[in-house]
Amino acid sequence: MTIAVGCLVGFIAWFLVRYLAAGLYTVNQNERAVKTSFGRAQRVANLTTLDDPVSESLAEEEKSRYTFPQVRVIPPGGPYFKWPWERVYKVGIATETTNMALDPDKPSANQSGTLLEAVTKDQLNTGLTGQIRYRVSERNLYAYLFGVKTPFAHVMGYFVSVLRERIANFEVPKSAAAIAATGPDTGGISINDLRKNLRDLNEHMDQECRSSAARYGITLDASLITSIDPPPEVESALAAINTAHNQVSSDISLAQASADQKIVQSRRAVEIETLKAQAEVEPLERMAAQLTQLKKAGGAKALSAYTRNVRLSLFEQAQQVFLEVRK
Repeated sequence: MTIAVGCLVGFIAWFLVRYLAAGLYTVNQNERAVKTSFGRAQRVANLTTLDDPVSESLAEEEKSRYTFPQVRVIPPGGPYFKWPWERVYKVGIATETTNMALDPDKPSANQSGTLLEAVTKDQLNTGLTGQIRYRVSERNLYAYLFGVKTPFAHVMGYFVSVLRERIANFEVPKSAAAIAATGPDTGGISINDLRKNLRDLNEHMDQECRSSAARYGITLDASLITSIDPPPEVESALAAINTAHNQVSSDISLAQASADQKIVQSRRAVEIETLKAQAEVEPLERMAAQLTQLKKAGGAKALSAYTRNVRLSLFEQAQQVFLEVRK
């Protein structure tokens, strides 16, 4: 009897430790958790990701393929409790940074994850370096945990495919604003265009990769492409072309500056001559006004007297006077 009681007490103690005390768990501050019961994640009613803003970036034809149920997300804190038939999946949501050339399935690819190759529209094999920032999307944990087997590999493959497609079809808009910002055309060399428009390229990648959260449960915060290098066999030729282009651009700038200076000088000369003409005309206009008033006040005699006085003042200043005598 004593042995049976001891076995019962031991079983109860083992059960409490194995299934009750071990069922307590906590969630750290930079983590989120999802709990499953018999392999099924706890869901939020019948809602899917299509009912959440996370799917707004998906195209209409993609929404049917990337529809995942919304699951109940366990926030940081605790202790929480789970039954033996339940399992807890914890996910870190902190933002991480990685080289954009990293291949999770084959770390030795892309020169051990340091240089990503892409082909431009003029068939040049270029090397790209940079980083991407990413984090697990709290709004679509189902896709990250259960929808995709290796979500990070899918996201990296998606990012690389979008980037290579953009590199292969990149063209600078030939508007007046673009020409003023980037200068004249450099002979259709796409590497030069890509280097001048790195910021636009990064912004395009951020825009195109907004749907990664709805697709794979990972949000790409930013892409930071830092350099685009040409292949070694064309680097010297490209440098020579760039040097010639810079010289032409310098000559054009000097010619434009000289032309602008001459235009300014011409405008200033016209203004000076106009002011001189106005200065000469103004006394004559005042004199005409005075003569008109004299004529009105004294008649023709007053005007003749005024003319005689002017002639006398001129005679006083003259050294020689020639008079015409009629015979």
